[in-house]
Parts: sequence; structure tokens; C-alpha cells
Amino acid sequence: MTCLAFSSATCATLAQPMKMRLIPDNCFPMKRPPLWFLLPLLLLTACEGFFGRRTDTDFLDIPDYSVRPVAYVPIQPTWDGLVEPVDVVAGWDELIYVADAGTEEIISFDQAGNELGRFSIPGLTALAQDRRLDLLAAGTRDTVIGNNSFTLPALYRINLKQPGTYGLEQAQVTRLLTHPYYFKAGTPTAAEEAVRFTGIAPLADNRYYLARTGPSDNPNQFGGPDDAVLLFSADDVYISPVAVNTNLGLFRDYVRQPASISSLAQPPQSPAVNPRGDFFFCSVQEDYLLKVQLIRRVETPNGASYEVENYPVGDTSKADGFLYQPGRFTRPADVTFSGDGTNYIFVVDAARDSLYQFNALGYEGANPPAGSASTKAIKVSFGGTGSGLTQFRNPQGVAYLNEIVYVADAGNGRVLRFRLTVDFD
Repeated sequence: MTCLAFSSATCATLAQPMKMRLIPDNCFPMKRPPLWFLLPLLLLTACEGFFGRRTDTDFLDIPDYSVRPVAYVPIQPTWDGLVEPVDVVAGWDELIYVADAGTEEIISFDQAGNELGRFSIPGLTALAQDRRLDLLAAGTRDTVIGNNSFTLPALYRINLKQPGTYGLEQAQVTRLLTHPYYFKAGTPTAAEEAVRFTGIAPLADNRYYLARTGPSDNPNQFGGPDDAVLLFSADDVYISPVAVNTNLGLFRDYVRQPASISSLAQPPQSPAVNPRGDFFFCSVQEDYLLKVQLIRRVETPNGASYEVENYPVGDTSKADGFLYQPGRFTRPADVTFSGDGTNYIFVVDAARDSLYQFNALGYEGANPPAGSASTKAIKVSFGGTGSGLTQFRNPQGVAYLNEIVYVADAGNGRVLRFRLTVDFD
């Protein structure tokens, strides 16, 4: 394992006070819009968290929609001014972090949308935060080996906690893992230079999974196939690739072309954080019928085993769509899980320009509101190609915090926020 220390670039100031921008009453239309997606312009202000006190949001009225009583409301303003946001993360510090591949920067925001700081990472592709509040960023590293120049995949550990301060302004890279040197030595090959890290999924105990993809699919090669999910210790020590047990046997190459990965350990911080080692992954392998799957980590007397979760499919009395419905996705770019006990699963599909929501049983939709006569999941997925408030162009990331869904809308250079109508008090 190669470990290097770096000083951070100077970033924008972190310690800005949280702001609440109220929308004047005359900004709201006096009549009900004819369609559910013509929604009032709403602004969510910061909620109680690492840096502030809860802001009263009682001024936000509950929208009234006769066509879709349970639907996602776009929250204004959109977070514009980005170039190519390819990931968005809800931090354990209750800040929001965006990976902008266009500027190769991590950008931090409070929940009101105030920018707090920036930090440069070359070749930035994915982002995560562990429970110690360190950021883990997937990018690249330029290096010279044997008089030859290489641009290699790299994982950066970024410490946000410095004496007397916290955030990206004074952050430092404290460790750098470079492919393939976390598991082997020697001069890298052209195939190893073509590998990319596509997702990071921290666990409750700060171990983490790293999704990797590349040109070599040999399951017997040293270090496992390029397409793999790798397990690392909390101290960034490589443990092993994940092999998955199925009815047909044990596969070291079960995960093909992973585009993203997410564990069940999600904010907010609490004793109820899911301690299991389960993870969701998205695959863009064309011949995969199930492109988003949950892999369960099962502890046995002989050690840990990884098995595919079997979600129900087809019972239309329960839902109109299903996570494991064959062909449900075309090019899923990201997946996340709500850590507040609602246990929702969110997926963005870059090819379909859509956001999908599923409940804990894999039924597409939101649970019916209290007092409802029906137990059927209510479909709230939406999208379509465009730049409207409920449209996307190549969405690449999704995050969830405090009943708000965040989408990294890469093609439109923005982050969009949404909230369910039933979540307005």
C-alpha cells in the first residue's frame, strides 16, 4: 500500500453563517396549477445539524395536488453554477458534498445551499464520507515509474478536522491509495492504467467497499477481476475482493461494470445506524437483467459470506413496479438508501433521465400516508429529458438527508432537491 501526505489547496471559506431566504408571498400563484409538476417555488432552509440550529420551516405551505396527492416537490432554488456534478453525498456531518468532474473539485454546501468550500482532486469520479468525518474521494494520480509517466486510479483520504477548524478550507490528504499498489508491486500495465474507481461505500465501523471497473475480467488474476467490489479496513488496508454466493456457485466476478455502490449505513449519526455489511450496487453491464441489486453479508461459523437478496416481483396488489423487475433500468448511475428509518431505496438512471424510489421490500413507490385505506406503494418516480424542475440530463448522483432527496444533474450542471408532499408538516 502506498501512502503519501499532501497539503490542500486553498479553498473557499467554510465558516459562513447559515442563511434563510424567505420567498415573498407574491411569488406564489393564487390558483392551483393544472398538473402536478407545475409546483410552487419552495425554498428549504438549513436543518439542525453539525453547524447550526434548526430553522423554522413553518412558512412552507403544504402543496395541494388533486392529480397526485403523493408526489415529489422540487425545492427552489436549484444549486446552479456547477460544471459536471457526477456525485452528491449527504455527509455524516450533515453537510452536502458534490463531486464536480468538470472542475475536478469537491464542493461543500450547508443544507440551505450556501457554498462552504472547495477542494481539488484530479480525475474526480466519486465521493463518500465515513463516520469519522473523513472524506474518501476517487480520482487519479499522475506519477513517473521507471522513466515512464502514468495516470493511475487513486483513492484520497481527506481529513477535514484540523486544529481549531473544520471543513474543506484547511483539509489535508492524509493517505493516498494508488492502483495497483494497494495489493501488488511492480510497473503498472496499460490495462491497470485503464482501471477506474466508481464508488465508495463506508460501513458503520468505518471499513468500506470500493467499486472498481476495468478491461480485464479474469476472475483468477492476482487481486481479482478488474470489475469488482473490494473490501478495505478502516485504516485503508486492502482485505479482499467480494465473492458472491449464488444457487449456481461462488463467483468472484459476479459484479460486472459497477457504476456505483452504497451501504445501508447512512446518516444521520445515531445508535441505530445499520451495522451490517450489506451493499447495493449499480451495474451498466448490457446483458444484466437486474442492474441494481442488494448483496447481503452473512456471518457464518466459517467466516463471512455474500449472498444476493431476493426481492419480490410481480404482485401488482403491492406495487406497480419493482426493484428486481427485469429490464427496469437502462444505465443506473447511482443508488442510495435512507438512513432515517424510512428505508427507502433511491436510484437515478442516466439513460432514462429519471429518479426512482422503492421501499424496503423493493416495491416501487412511497408507503401510503397514515390513515390510507390502501397498503399499495404509491409510485412517486419521475423524470424525463430536459432542464425543467422535474427533468434531468444524465443524472449521475443521488443522496438523501432529512427527508430531502438530492440529485446531481450532470448534463444541466446543477443539483436538484425534492421533498415528498406528505413530508410537509
